[in-house]
Amino acid sequence: MMAGAGEDSRALFGAGVRAALEAWPALQIAVENGFGGVHSQEKAEWLGGAVEEYFLRNADLELDEVEDFLGELMTNEFDTVVEDGSLPQVSQQLRTMFHHFQRGDGAALKEMASHITQRKCKVRATAVTTARETDEDDADSVEEMEVTAMNDGAATDGVCLQPESSGPDSQTIKEEDIVEDGWTIVRRKK
Repeated sequence: MMAGAGEDSRALFGAGVRAALEAWPALQIAVENGFGGVHSQEKAEWLGGAVEEYFLRNADLELDEVEDFLGELMTNEFDTVVEDGSLPQVSQQLRTMFHHFQRGDGAALKEMASHITQRKCKVRATAVTTARETDEDDADSVEEMEVTAMNDGAATDGVCLQPESSGPDSQTIKEEDIVEDGWTIVRRKK
């Protein structure tokens, strides 16, 4: 009976890991835009198993270790550097799920996976190329991504993983950040 309970708990942990990764906008964007090549979807599915195995082989992981691991996977497999602030959030979700798994708390794992799945949003990214100055050298052009987060079919201002709202003083829009067609480049304060 105990072995069955452990297997059930492990299956719930695996399902929770996959739910967290599927709800991660940075990974969604990388997969949808083929940043991992023609096998981006397969890599995303593999990523769930790799993350689950990483936790099972390393019992006492610190948050920064999980962030580093996820960051390296995104860089190596999807040629993507995650700078949207979601890496610590996803890492914390995964660590919390793993702690529930270690305690054998299947109910908490189910609840967490269900909550993540309900809050999952659809994200769409569009490449925008802007030239710096008037120089026509290709090395001076920058490709940026405009990201639109969709939650329940409606566009949202932020990423669904970040429920806390930012105050009006958190961002300042500079004149040089306004580009053609009324788009504004929003930069995160460091």
